[in-house]
Amino acid sequence: MNKPPVVLVSPNVEKKGDEFGDLSTSLSETYQRALLGAGAIPLALPATESRAAIAAAVRRCDGVLLTGGEDVDPRHYEPRMPAALRRKIHVTPDDGARDTREILLVKEVFRQRKPILAICRGHQVLNVALGGGLLADIPSQLPLSLNHRQMQRRSQIVHQVRLKKGSLLAKITGRLSLGVNSTHHQAVGFVAKPLEVSGTSPDGVIEAMELKRSCLKMVPFLLSLQFHPERLVSRHAAHRAIFRAFVAACRAEGQT
Repeated sequence: MNKPPVVLVSPNVEKKGDEFGDLSTSLSETYQRALLGAGAIPLALPATESRAAIAAAVRRCDGVLLTGGEDVDPRHYEPRMPAALRRKIHVTPDDGARDTREILLVKEVFRQRKPILAICRGHQVLNVALGGGLLADIPSQLPLSLNHRQMQRRSQIVHQVRLKKGSLLAKITGRLSLGVNSTHHQAVGFVAKPLEVSGTSPDGVIEAMELKRSCLKMVPFLLSLQFHPERLVSRHAAHRAIFRAFVAACRAEGQT
């Protein structure tokens, strides 16, 4: 019997944890249940900025999941950001350690050619790590946009995403329009060179990306999503399909 694939999950950072009030990493059970339900074993990335340790962790896994959380520090994509816009940003409480760790993680995933699924903040980190930029605050920079930060409806469909015909996400879900939740105030701006847009909201905000056809050999699977499919898997088959496709790619990686 084949062993279940192991997925390395990059956790969130909390300013105060239960044990002694220490700076802590945390991982919502929704990610874990979504992966377990698709047949994978989730393991958390340790709190380190060591290239060697991150490389070793990636070698021991069959795929990587980047999760949601606080904003990416603008020093990684727009260091001269105006102060008024900078005040809209809430970075991680660890002096940027999570940003550094996840940018190293993305680069290691590409070096070792492992499957990757990026969600919300992870979608943004992936784009930045590959040389792209972000919209730092949607309401400030796109004042006519939808309300993309609907935290009270975090596990509900709040708007549709138009999917590119023939895209990986369209093939996985069997749809050209996908209902999603929305809990973000930042978004992908300038798209990194290896990536292309495969889904947009009605106001044009980038909701999904994948590898360009010319870059498909860089990693065996890449799907980058602004929404949170792990919060929708229990009621929506299309979102379950996302995790099943990712885990299938991880399983294939584990058998090579």
